[in-house]
Amino acid sequence: MTRRPIRPIRLRGLRVDYPRRGRSNWRRWVPSWRQVLSGILLGSGALAGLFAGVYTSVDIPDENAEARRQGTVYYWADGSQMVSVGAVDRQNVTLADIPDSVEHAVIAAENETFYSDPGVSAKGIARAAVSMVKGGETQGGSTITQQYVKNTYLSQEQSATRKFKEFFISLKLSNKQSKKEILQGYLNTSWFGRGAYGVQAAAHAYYGIPAKDLDPSRAALLASLLKGAEQYDPAGGKGNHERAVARWKWILDRQVEIGTMTKAERAAYQKFPEPRPAAKPTSLGGQTGYLVDIANKYIKKRSGLTDKDLFRGGYRVHTTFDKARVGQLERAVRSVRKRDLDPEKRPEDKHVEVGAASVRSDGAVVAVYGGADAVTHFANNADTAGVPVGSAFKPFVLAAALQHGDGITLDSGYDSEGRLIKDGPYAAPPTPPGAGPGQVMVTAPTTLRDALVKSSNATFVLLGKGIGLKKVKELTVSAGLHEKSLARLDKSFPLGTSTPSAVRMADAYTAFSNDGMRADPYSVTRMTRDGEVVEGFGKPEPRRAMDASVANDVNNTLGMVAWTRLRRDGKFAAFAGPKAADDLSAGATGEDDRMKSAWFIGHSKGLTTAVTMFRSKPGTPQLLGMQGVGGPDSGRGNVFPLRIWSAYAMGT
Repeated sequence: MTRRPIRPIRLRGLRVDYPRRGRSNWRRWVPSWRQVLSGILLGSGALAGLFAGVYTSVDIPDENAEARRQGTVYYWADGSQMVSVGAVDRQNVTLADIPDSVEHAVIAAENETFYSDPGVSAKGIARAAVSMVKGGETQGGSTITQQYVKNTYLSQEQSATRKFKEFFISLKLSNKQSKKEILQGYLNTSWFGRGAYGVQAAAHAYYGIPAKDLDPSRAALLASLLKGAEQYDPAGGKGNHERAVARWKWILDRQVEIGTMTKAERAAYQKFPEPRPAAKPTSLGGQTGYLVDIANKYIKKRSGLTDKDLFRGGYRVHTTFDKARVGQLERAVRSVRKRDLDPEKRPEDKHVEVGAASVRSDGAVVAVYGGADAVTHFANNADTAGVPVGSAFKPFVLAAALQHGDGITLDSGYDSEGRLIKDGPYAAPPTPPGAGPGQVMVTAPTTLRDALVKSSNATFVLLGKGIGLKKVKELTVSAGLHEKSLARLDKSFPLGTSTPSAVRMADAYTAFSNDGMRADPYSVTRMTRDGEVVEGFGKPEPRRAMDASVANDVNNTLGMVAWTRLRRDGKFAAFAGPKAADDLSAGATGEDDRMKSAWFIGHSKGLTTAVTMFRSKPGTPQLLGMQGVGGPDSGRGNVFPLRIWSAYAMGT
């Protein structure tokens, strides 16, 4: 077979010497330097032409309707409107009303070459391209001009198309507007958190002053928020505060490095300028602010949206919250506080806080009580970890023993030597070595069933040690408690030193009344924006936390706990009647707990409700003792969560 010769390439009658004549083997395929240079010139010309064509075709759009946008509307479970949030808090100011210290801080923090660059960052574009090739998230704009374009002319979507438009509009804008005009626009449209768009609104939100009165120290704090208010607002918790202080220092030091602040000026700002507490709009008063807080946390977790995105508005959020149930729970808390607590006469009744959450078996959060008023009490007591759960944790220890302990049943127990007897009569278990004063011995023979009803600390310390604390931890995580809320695995772990939220405790207890199945708590069923459905919402899939037989054994025992506690508290003994007993189960803190908190978790009428009460030192996370709350006959306050739950369950 004769091989046909390879003919040189011809372009419109022009003969190109490729493959190269007069060369043999692989050398024929190596282009000459003239060919390489020609290729580079042709390619560069083509790219330049393409660039010019795209540059010409992309117009600077009209400013988006940021100031005219609709708020985000939240709806009750029945479809009626709960609240509309997100009216723009923005007041445009000129650079003449913004001190140089703000300009210097922002440029040092965000774009030190602002006055010399063409409005775009080649490194930023390259970084974004690499990230997209790797399948990562699209990177944000690197220059102040790009960020201004994104804020003012484009959507916040993270896509290659948006980055493409941002690049060319930024170039055009740099040729059309002066740097001063761009900087002024940027400072008036940037998000600073706390609902504030623009430096004027931010100055009022964080310091209660106009922007013209900001000193270099406060300006540096506001500049740090541009990196992400959710991470750098000092009011967002300990981690936020630490990040804010570190970035504040860096911005001040950076100004010295780039020559916009002298070392002497920097030395004058050593104390962090603490902003004032965050304030919520009055429309979020009462329980509404707590409900929106829970919904927003869920939205951010499921959709990836940020507070900044939500404040831009236009969303329609359909929640699981039942308006009647929320009101009923709030009335129950208020009625018990009014009747049984008297902070004017008893100092022990001061600084008492209550948190509560009511959850369906499918995980839907139906009602919460987060505090007296979301406008004045910012912490959401229903969804904040930090309060020890006490003996309400013991059902998980019992469930772990029944699940993993070979042959262990509710009729198992410990003999007088601390040995587990799986079946038979038992003497009281001894007090564990090194046990604290709260770990008293039971005074009569007991089974594991009796130990839960009597809240025997000694029995559960031995039980946790016997089956392994890791097994207990694994089961509680399977039931839905966040691992980060669980205490360290020591001998006190089975006694409830962990600090889960009321929402998580209520949800975890649904496994006991639902044959061992449970679903993650959810608060949003559907979400749209401009008629388009936001993906990521719907009922979470139920998962098995424990065997059905284990759940039923624990649930039946919890019914005995509820019956005992309700009968003991004469004020609500009427609730513990025959009809209620068939649909009743509960766990609670016991008399032997070291009282830093009191809990009651009850299941009735298809809802599992967790109620916690604690005392906290104002302005700090420090918990105060519950001794004496409600008077000497109150059982150190542990009767009040029960009374709140009873009032709520009865609808009084």
